[in-house]
Amino acid sequence: MNQRTDTPARPPAGTDSAEDRLHSIRVPMETLEALAQELEGQPEALLELLRRLEHLHRSIQDGPFRSSLPSDRNQLFRLLEEMESSGGWPYIPRLQLRTFMGLLPRDQTMPTSPRTSTVPGR
Repeated sequence: MNQRTDTPARPPAGTDSAEDRLHSIRVPMETLEALAQELEGQPEALLELLRRLEHLHRSIQDGPFRSSLPSDRNQLFRLLEEMESSGGWPYIPRLQLRTFMGLLPRDQTMPTSPRTSTVPGR
């Protein structure tokens, strides 16, 4: 009976710690990072990927996270202290229009909208 000794024994199903389960998302996260690299140069596809990640974030936040919040003020305060000391609330920042404008070459002019263009002499 040969047993592999190069991998640690896993505890029975259902007994994994939260840390073990969180570690298990490493491969899917690496897959998503690789996908983002493959989609470089395709802003529409990358935007869709970001939208799906944001949807996942909101789904976790509004579902399991919200229902897991402590109902006791002291426990909630301890959770908030822990959040603050470990990096705060996970936030998915959005690019602002100014950021997009900053990516354009300086000599490029923006097209004017028919509503905002002015006619000389009027």
